[in-house]
Amino acid sequence: MIGPLSPPSIRSRKAQGLTLAAAIGRFALQCCAQCGRYAYPPRDACPHCLSADLPFIDAPTGGLLLSQTCIRVTSDPYYREHMPWRVGLVQLDCGPSVVTHLHGDCAGAGSQVRLSLQLDKSGQAVFFAGPTSAMPPMEDDRQWREIVAHPKHRRVLITDGRNPVALELAVALRKAGVSTIHIGVADDRKPFDEQQQFEAIDGVQIVDFDPAGEGSLRELAADLGAKIDILINSADHAQLKQLFDAAAGDTTHEVKDLTVKALMDFAQSFGPAMRGRASKGAPAWINLLSVDERLLGVPKAVERKARP
Repeated sequence: MIGPLSPPSIRSRKAQGLTLAAAIGRFALQCCAQCGRYAYPPRDACPHCLSADLPFIDAPTGGLLLSQTCIRVTSDPYYREHMPWRVGLVQLDCGPSVVTHLHGDCAGAGSQVRLSLQLDKSGQAVFFAGPTSAMPPMEDDRQWREIVAHPKHRRVLITDGRNPVALELAVALRKAGVSTIHIGVADDRKPFDEQQQFEAIDGVQIVDFDPAGEGSLRELAADLGAKIDILINSADHAQLKQLFDAAAGDTTHEVKDLTVKALMDFAQSFGPAMRGRASKGAPAWINLLSVDERLLGVPKAVERKARP
């Protein structure tokens, strides 16, 4: 089976530093520890003083758009399906010049732009230049939506509506412009406190789904797998157990099945279908992980003593 096309993914070993920065939301470039100058493209030695000490550090995001062009013909199979495509040459405020994807709201040559590092569909870092001040319709740009999974106009699945943060997520997503929000609820015939609040949100659809049931997962994936743009895995099965509780072992197995095995089942059920939708925009997969000291089974007296 041939999957969807991806952008070119060949990068040098040094260039993976850009990918790491993009993955954690930073704009980082190599900066020489000897002469203090930024360097691009990534290399093994500083082009100014030949020092090999070139760590990736946060860099200024401003720049001057020197020139721009709109590509209409390309030999690359991926971009051939997305023509026309705007690119520009930007002189960064910190020194180097970069070729970057260009947002449609950027003015012509000579204007100021703000750059970011984003992960494209091949999982590699790319530069993206946008206007210095984000305007409301910025997320409507076709090229921006191709790289960034902005929730506007997307369809979202929140796997466990009984999670304490599910309602706040639904409200925030709706404000961000999501078109449809599917909320998974185990045994939807059993009411829960937030049900009426969910139903009051425009675009919310409650679906019967038990995160611990493999059959329920297959049915949900068959029904929604090809429709979902953003999947938020909020399944949570944490239960409070003391370390020496006889049932602590069983609880640990239940948590492991839901947070580890179920995650693999989710990936196998929804992954191929969501990957197939990649040609219609950048999909996203989000796993919610929580840390609660109460789950450690530490006695209250010890907790109070341990806190500063």
